[in-house]
Formats: sequence, structure tokens, C-alpha cells
Amino acid sequence: MKVAIDFGITNTDVIIDRGSHEFHSMASNSLLSGKEEVLSETFKTLKVTDSMERIFVTGGKSASLPSRYKDTEVIKVAEIDAIAAGAKQLFDLNQNALIVSAGTGTACVWFNESKCTHLGGIAVGGGTFEGLGKLLTGNANGLELNEFGTKGNRRKIDLLINDVVTELGSLPGDITAVNFGNTKKHGLDTMENVSASLGNMIGEIIGTTAALYAHILQLQDVYFVGRTANLSLIREGINSRLALSSLNGHFHENGGYANALGALNFNPSL
Repeated sequence: MKVAIDFGITNTDVIIDRGSHEFHSMASNSLLSGKEEVLSETFKTLKVTDSMERIFVTGGKSASLPSRYKDTEVIKVAEIDAIAAGAKQLFDLNQNALIVSAGTGTACVWFNESKCTHLGGIAVGGGTFEGLGKLLTGNANGLELNEFGTKGNRRKIDLLINDVVTELGSLPGDITAVNFGNTKKHGLDTMENVSASLGNMIGEIIGTTAALYAHILQLQDVYFVGRTANLSLIREGINSRLALSSLNGHFHENGGYANALGALNFNPSL
């Protein structure tokens, strides 16, 4: 049996390989980050008592973990390598691909000719969605905020292009001109409408960042991993920005486990 663990800021994702993959996720314990006890706690929570052939770790402070846990080797995989390897498997990538990992924050990785490069990232992601959600609505649960937002109308919160100008080049009139622009005069609205606007804004920021890197790399496709990218409000915001540049966004239902999957099957040559 092999186990791969991705220590994220918000979630710890685990894949157990007993010939087939078992997927597990739990809240991260920041107090134990980088300490051997975090492994003990993870296995205790999952009731893992079988002997393990290898343990693969990535993310967080996993580089600080010991090289062995009891009698099992602990293999440490750099997070950027895990992102690239996981996306490669999920999307069956061969070469020259832009990968955007949207988790608590967002990282952009270029996979090209068996090498992966960390292009950069932004401090906006699911953590921003939940943090601002707490401040604006009192709710810090991303899944619940997303559910509320799907029932809301962001036009009550945002100013769109056709609200402020007759036309602006070739931009569609229903594109956001100012996120939260209506609140200057009218204040905040219902939880549903605020959540709709907030989720869209996070998606637009991630989508705009992805589009800029795609233009630099001269690529038409962007591959998204990470749990945040699969929230419907944020995905719609991402796709709205990609569509402005005729770019294609690709998502996977198991994208939240991409890093753990990449660590589990990591090959230095990709």
C-alpha cells in the first residue's frame, strides 16, 4: 500500500493506493504542520493501520518532515512538481501546457518538454472567497457561499459595461466594469447577491491571470486544478475572462486531488 498526502493551507488531501485509489480530505491542522505528529494524526483519522510501502508528501511544510515514519520511507515532492505531475495525469497532457492550481491561493505552472516551471501566482483563491465571505456575510464556508451565490444576482452588486458606457471596443455589455461598484451608493445586498458577486470576482481575477500567462506562452488552453476552480461561481468567472480572449478552460472533477495524485506517481522526468 502507498499513501500520498497533500498538506494544503485549508485542506489535507490523501490518496491511498491499494491497487485502486481511495480519495480522502480533511481540514488541515496548522499547529502540526511540518511535524511528524501530523502524519500520525492523518493516519489515525483515516484509520490506516496497514503496513505502508511508501509515503509521498507535498505541500505546506512537508519538506520539514522526517525522511522516515516508523519503518516507512517518506518521499518529499516539491509542490510545483506535484501540480504538474497531477495535472499531466488528470488531463493526459504530453507537453507545453499551462496549469493553474486554484486552491486557497493560486499558482501558475508551465509544463514544457518534461520540465515544469513556476511562473508565479496570486494571493487570491478559495481563502479569499471564504475570508471576504466571512467579513461580508458572516459565512466562511466556501461551499455554502457558492450555493447561496447560485441563487443570487450579482447585477445588484456589480456595475457592468453597459451600465457605465454605451460601448467599449468589442467588449460585451454584460462584462463586469466594476466589481461591487453598486455598493458605493446602495450598500451591501442579500447574502445570495453578495456571494454571487464575490465568487464571480474571485473567478475573474484568476481567469484574467491565467489569460495573461496563456498569451505570454502563446497557448489556447488552460488546465485548472485545485478545489476552488470547481466551485461553480468561480468557474463561471474564470471562463468569462478566458472567453474574452477565445481561450479554452479545462477542469476535472478530481482536480482537488491533483497534488496528491502528482506526488503519488511523481517521476522526476515527468
